[in-house]
Amino acid sequence: MKAEDNTQCDTDVQNGQDADEESREASDEPSARRPDLTRRAFVGGLSVAGLGVGLSELTGRTEAAGEPVHFQYFHETWPTITNNLSKVADRGYDAIWIQAPQKSDLTWGDQNGRNDPPLGYQPVDFTTFDSEFGTEADLQALIDEVHNHGLEVYVDCVMNHMATGYDYDFPRFSYNDFHHCVGSIDDWNDDHQVEHGELLGLPDLAQYDRSTSDYVRGELMNYMEKIASFGADGYRYDAVKHVEEKYWRDYANPKADELGMARIGEVFDGSVDYVQGYIDTGMDAFDYPLYYVLHDVFSGGDMSRLQGAGVVAQDPWHAHPFVQNHDEGAPSQYYLAHAFVLTSEGTPMIYNLYPNAILDDSDVNNMVWTKKNLAGGETYWRHADGDLAVYERYNNLLVGINNGGGSRTQSVYTSWTSTTLKDYSGTSSDITTDGNGWVDITVPSEGWVFYAPY
Repeated sequence: MKAEDNTQCDTDVQNGQDADEESREASDEPSARRPDLTRRAFVGGLSVAGLGVGLSELTGRTEAAGEPVHFQYFHETWPTITNNLSKVADRGYDAIWIQAPQKSDLTWGDQNGRNDPPLGYQPVDFTTFDSEFGTEADLQALIDEVHNHGLEVYVDCVMNHMATGYDYDFPRFSYNDFHHCVGSIDDWNDDHQVEHGELLGLPDLAQYDRSTSDYVRGELMNYMEKIASFGADGYRYDAVKHVEEKYWRDYANPKADELGMARIGEVFDGSVDYVQGYIDTGMDAFDYPLYYVLHDVFSGGDMSRLQGAGVVAQDPWHAHPFVQNHDEGAPSQYYLAHAFVLTSEGTPMIYNLYPNAILDDSDVNNMVWTKKNLAGGETYWRHADGDLAVYERYNNLLVGINNGGGSRTQSVYTSWTSTTLKDYSGTSSDITTDGNGWVDITVPSEGWVFYAPY
């Protein structure tokens, strides 16, 4: 966890808010209590016991096959999404994530492409949800239909900033409700700048350190309540690292608990420890550290880098891996990256740049089916080199991924003895483990195999 920022912003800092920081951070580190216990084992134990911070909906899931998959449904109106939910459900997804619904600046006419810029991220008024995507009635109909199909819905929640071009004059906020001591962010390694600066020139709300912050927080809590009132199941927190950790720990996450809402944070950073710090405030997080590795590996890079990569390797219960999203593009070996994300631990978020394209993609649909029906258990790496990765989701699924230019055959150890395994990707023929658990696995060039018992 990164250190809390105690730098004063402007001259209006409230005193005494950080008195418990040092002792709290010392107690947050599991290794301080149990040097012999890995963070993965520690967090997993808490999740199973129901005592872990953040979401516990994945409790115990690694003991059995079948894990959830989420779908990022962007760039469509609420009625369009509503009319396509039967297909999303039919493909096996468990939840969708939709854009921020509040009144915002920018319209469809401002877009230069499918998601350039994405709409909904320049808030103007948190009290009304009539937007470019539809009316409040349209949103309610969407969420109701989501539940009719047995799905959940995560709604984007933008609490760091407001829209540009309003000169700090909004229906519910004025000049004194914002930070003014930084301006643009010039040093992304300076926590004070990152948390108090204007992200992409967007006015930065003062959630914690001004005399008006009680009011600002009250407005943001009302915003969270309004999202929950539509029956949403969770939030996707936008721009998490641009708001002080203690805001999430002391206000947003407890409020979400009060409302019975799950939450996933966008912590846009490549450091596992940095992202874990925000998870420890009580949220799940998108696995950006894994994404950066995936992007390099599945552009013809070194496959051995996958072993132990990302938040998912130490805290799969709170990690949401992804191959691409509305901010970040996919690697060139698109399907190989999905084969990894959809057989690894964690809860993947699959992005729909063009929704029916991916929903009708037989390869991706097979991977989703595999995640939903075969994936489970802790990950045991069986082989990793520059071109080939083989790992087992213990006693459930044996995965081989090859990003090289030729077919590869590798002898690996497994948890099965004298057992015939079927390749559920449909790529290769059956294999049978010997009496000691060893088997030869063949993975085609730039291909994948998903082996499990019949």
